[in-house]
Amino acid sequence: MMTIAFPNAGPVTLRTNLQDYPQTRALKAGEVRSDLVSFDFSGPKSAFEGFKPMVREGAFDAGELAIITFLQAKVYGKPLVLLPAVIMGRFQHQCILMNAALGALHPKDIEGKRIGVRSYTQTTGAWVRGILSHEYGVDLSRVTWVCHEDPHLAEYTEPPGIERLPPGSPKVDQLLLEGKLDGAILGNDLPNEPRVRTLIENPREAATAWVKKYDATPVNHLFAINTVLSERRPDVVREIFRVLLESRKAAPPGKDGIDFLPFGVEPMRRSLELIIQYAVEQKLIPRRFEVDELFDDTTRVLGA
Repeated sequence: MMTIAFPNAGPVTLRTNLQDYPQTRALKAGEVRSDLVSFDFSGPKSAFEGFKPMVREGAFDAGELAIITFLQAKVYGKPLVLLPAVIMGRFQHQCILMNAALGALHPKDIEGKRIGVRSYTQTTGAWVRGILSHEYGVDLSRVTWVCHEDPHLAEYTEPPGIERLPPGSPKVDQLLLEGKLDGAILGNDLPNEPRVRTLIENPREAATAWVKKYDATPVNHLFAINTVLSERRPDVVREIFRVLLESRKAAPPGKDGIDFLPFGVEPMRRSLELIIQYAVEQKLIPRRFEVDELFDDTTRVLGA
């Protein structure tokens, strides 16, 4: 990780990885402004492509980060701390698909099958596997998880049962369409294809029921900053939180009355407890963190 220096007073400019969403549009368009913080939006168009350089090289001072990537970064002592600001969240039940041409499958039927996922450490995959395990009784150890990419954290070793595709292989969505995988966990780019259907029936209704059952939402990306910035410039940290919140307020309201973008530790506490639990169960992290451990004295009180 590169050494980062921030001025002890006055305005700062932060190298920032932040994708275009309705909730970030006002900030990125300059409609939400700050005299204290300027953002150099130098990350890639798809934020997840910046996660690896953020945790391996310290390529960004601040930005969105998948919660599983953050948890693993904390395990390996990377100088990052969370702000209680969700940048992206969504239902997850619709993200596991099957090739209907291979025959009908129900969730329990994927035991003994090969299921593709971009990376075993992908946050969407962790949510989906947790849902399959706890809601549908799937024994995750009996599934072969076929991965196209390596983990964001170079220090992490995948558990047994993971199959890594050779370099140059087609991505898992293509392998699913070709019938070379029994199913796949995909994110935003769900194929509109008659050969493919969701593994979980009526996924929207199932996801809505899950949210009510757990009083939680499946959060994907939160905002993280370099710990040196938080230690030296709590004024800057508070200002980052303010502009993120103002930009979120400028976005259209979410559907179904569900807040997928909670701000503040307490509104997101149950969601974080669940993903930490799933991460431990799936051997993504070696121990269970307390939610308050993910924040520091400056960020923990934001939004309170």
